[in-house]
Amino acid sequence: MSQTITGLHRLAFGGDYNPEQWPESVWQEDARLMREAGVTLVSVGIFSWALLEPAPGRYDFGWLDRLLDLLHEHGIRVDLATPTVAPPAWFYRAHPEALPVSRDGMRYSFGSRGAICHSSPAYREAAARITTELARRYGSHPALALWHVHNEYGVPVSACYCRSCAAHFRRWLRNAHGSLDAVNEAWGTAFWGQRYTAYEQIDPPRATPTVGNPAQQLDYRRFTDATLRENFRMERDILHRLAPGIPVTTNFMTALSQCDSIDYWAWGREVDLVTNDHYLITDGRRTHVNLAMAADLTRSVAGGAPWLLLEHSTSGVNWQPRNPAKRPGEMARNSLAHVARGSEGAMFFQWRQSRRGAEKFHSSMLPHGGTDTRIWREVVRLGTDLGELAEVRGTRTAADVAMVWDWHSWWAQSLEWRPSEAHEARERADGFYEALYDRHLTVDFAHPEADLSAYPLVVVPALYLATEAAGRNLRAYVENGGTLVVSYFSGIVDEHDAVHPGPYPGVLRDVLGLTVEEWSPLLDGETVRIDGPGGASLSADVWTEFVVPRGAETVWTYADGPAAGGPAVTRHRLGLGTAWYVSTRLDAASLGTITAAACEDAGIGAHDALPRDVEVVRRSGEGGRYLFALNHSDQEAEVPLESSGTELLGGAPVSGKLTVPAGAVRVVRLDA
Repeated sequence: MSQTITGLHRLAFGGDYNPEQWPESVWQEDARLMREAGVTLVSVGIFSWALLEPAPGRYDFGWLDRLLDLLHEHGIRVDLATPTVAPPAWFYRAHPEALPVSRDGMRYSFGSRGAICHSSPAYREAAARITTELARRYGSHPALALWHVHNEYGVPVSACYCRSCAAHFRRWLRNAHGSLDAVNEAWGTAFWGQRYTAYEQIDPPRATPTVGNPAQQLDYRRFTDATLRENFRMERDILHRLAPGIPVTTNFMTALSQCDSIDYWAWGREVDLVTNDHYLITDGRRTHVNLAMAADLTRSVAGGAPWLLLEHSTSGVNWQPRNPAKRPGEMARNSLAHVARGSEGAMFFQWRQSRRGAEKFHSSMLPHGGTDTRIWREVVRLGTDLGELAEVRGTRTAADVAMVWDWHSWWAQSLEWRPSEAHEARERADGFYEALYDRHLTVDFAHPEADLSAYPLVVVPALYLATEAAGRNLRAYVENGGTLVVSYFSGIVDEHDAVHPGPYPGVLRDVLGLTVEEWSPLLDGETVRIDGPGGASLSADVWTEFVVPRGAETVWTYADGPAAGGPAVTRHRLGLGTAWYVSTRLDAASLGTITAAACEDAGIGAHDALPRDVEVVRRSGEGGRYLFALNHSDQEAEVPLESSGTELLGGAPVSGKLTVPAGAVRVVRLDA
């Protein structure tokens, strides 16, 4: 479900506003500067529980009353938070058991944020109480546009291993499996003599002398995610009941570089509007590719509907080993890249830069240097630009291809004792996404059991855990004319981390037309060469396999290494479609060679006229068709246009081609 933000008729622009860090004399200046910058929405109260409820059952809403009234007077809508991510010190003094316990038995202390055992009855009661009071007091306030439950579920702590969690886990297992015999079967407890004869014998997968039961660990990941969702639903249902008509969200962190503990497919069905936080990971790679991937994944979690970027940074952050500033124009380019891929605006952490606390060096909309700074001038310019893009609201981003992704499979593959620690699901997803990005293809993500019929090409970068239903779905997709590309170590186990009967790759061997007799991961630093059509060669590393074609044709062959002479990349015609299999690790550039051939099978033409690092993304709807061109390079670029149109940022008519200066963004309303 995707609802619009109540009372907002432009793209959202603003950020987290934490006025409690400042004397009230500053608030008037904030409101004035927000108007100057074109701010339309601010998130309020995320970390304010201790101020709103200074003692159990005693509330102080006066400051928040005055703040919301002030914002309303200045025409600024409010995303009002339930502050349940940061319980007060008095709460932990009364309920120390609500602090989470690590896997090795250490209980965390108060003094940070997100230190919560989500199975704690005391926490749940306190969270329901403050949520109820907020809903009763502000549910009909004219500034209220959106409810913001908690903050970034899953970080910094998701799992707790305390006694409350143990009891809760046992209840969850009863509901999930139905019987103790089913638990024993799913977990394979006959191995290493782990069979249970009573639920009371089951504990969370705490630290053990060697590797613990992998299926138990996988179920605990599911239980943890489900427990967080239980608490979200509790607060959401209170807000729906007491403040009907106001949409409820919580800010996701869908980027695979930022959160690995949440099943966002499940969470996307629970919120009224999908919102996301995204921060550039400064690891030396092309950060704009990670941004595009996160935005595409967020849009997909929203079912293709518009969503909202609820946090990103104006410049550098402060929590990475090295935190470079964004270059001039990069903030706007980042913001508009999210809008191109479906966001209904651009929000930041935070409005005014903090003088104290752990994030005082994190950039903001209003920096320590005030209004006579580059950041402030770029913020004001961005506010103006977003105002001129209001007409794109409600349109949807058009995708070219799909990529299959499943958080449960990621959890399972990440457990101990896999064939190679160098093989990572996220790394393969990044690599395949980059290869598609460099072909200028916009990507939807899809659950492995979702309907894939709308896509001419579907890529499966890492699907270690694949259900029988997923296997049937991918086979039907190919038989009905689709083109499928599958990477190695996929289709191996079922939903309980049990190896599928028969040869690898399990439920995918029929659609791929092959079996894998054995894996032979490479040692650190080892590489192999694979040879392909026309005498071409590519270098690979990390992984090789002994592949036996059983209907598939060999397209690329191992030239050396353990599997020398054997198939490395295969192609299988099945029904009306084709399935490709890549049995070794190729970098993004080499994957581009493989995906180019698959694109040819799928009838997807090349975008050779577009330079590298120039994005072209389209949004369309009842209001019109829009083309976003984003130039991440340091050279001017020309983008061919399929029709004439009008630039929204300036109003200039364009036809034939669009010139995009280095580092710039152009948005065109295409003529019908």
